[in-house]
Amino acid sequence: MKRITTTILMLSTLVMSAQHLGNFNNQVSQMQISRANIATSGMMEDMGNAQVYGYKAMPVQRMNLQPSNVLNLNLRSLYNVEATDYTAVFNINQVGKTADETTQLMSDKINAIKAHLKSKGFNGQFAIDMISFVPQYEIEVTKKLFSKTYTEVPVGFELQQNLLISYRDDADFEKILSACARAEVYNLVKVDYYVKNLEAIYADLQMKLLAEVKKKKEYYTALGFNMSDYDVHMADAKYYHTPKDHYKSYTAANNISMDALKQQKGVTRIKKPISYYYDPIPHAGYDIVVNAAITKPVIQLGMDLSLRYILKPEKPVPPVAPVKEPKPKVYVISPQGPVDIKQLPNS
Repeated sequence: MKRITTTILMLSTLVMSAQHLGNFNNQVSQMQISRANIATSGMMEDMGNAQVYGYKAMPVQRMNLQPSNVLNLNLRSLYNVEATDYTAVFNINQVGKTADETTQLMSDKINAIKAHLKSKGFNGQFAIDMISFVPQYEIEVTKKLFSKTYTEVPVGFELQQNLLISYRDDADFEKILSACARAEVYNLVKVDYYVKNLEAIYADLQMKLLAEVKKKKEYYTALGFNMSDYDVHMADAKYYHTPKDHYKSYTAANNISMDALKQQKGVTRIKKPISYYYDPIPHAGYDIVVNAAITKPVIQLGMDLSLRYILKPEKPVPPVAPVKEPKPKVYVISPQGPVDIKQLPNS
């Protein structure tokens, strides 16, 4: 009875642990998106509940420490900051019979978007990025007595432009989507995130890294190392990641249709929708994290610093000059006054 109870408890623990791993499948292909229309194909079959697709958790291992007189100091810092400016990019494709008609239809569509946004109190800026303006052709067949002639004739024009809408309040994005939908503009290309005070943020990270280096040097000094006896070698790097760099896709593990229960039939497999989630850089492995609590997609700035302290080479000891042997001399003074100097032999 005890064995059966133990087995049941172990199975229950495994099931409960699996639920904490997330309700999506890690076998799907990775996709990087912003708020944009995405099409994909070739999704793999569902394999059940699994780990999050993205950063793999490293197994816990005991470190095999090797003492050395070379001091290596590697520091990583991360700064999570909300964007101060945004730019939404919409692609607009317009066709018409003539060049004037095509450009007029495009202008009417863009002006309708601007007018609707301004009526809602929108204070952002607009810009147009010209992509292409090309004629469209069809094949005209001319029949003759003994042959046919195929000729390309222009039947219309195609104009393609990107509409860039800049704004500062993230809540304005819903107004932009509504205005574009009213004008039948649905192709959202991407949303770019910007932050104004980049220099100040990187300067703040540098100060925090310097404070961390000072703490480490005090720690080494307490261990008995004289830091003035070391030469230092360094390398550093900084990086900048926007939210669109960290969107990933997954498919839900649940694949049973509820109609099967209503109709008392077997399991009916259904097409699972592809979902997306924001997966920022994890904080594991960082020595400094600023604004660790993330409640919305943010810009992630980072700086890495690597220092290596190597003992200075010992200064060469100058050779000792040989001691010269003394050459004693005797001064002989006669009663008459003259002085006679004589060299004594070394004994």
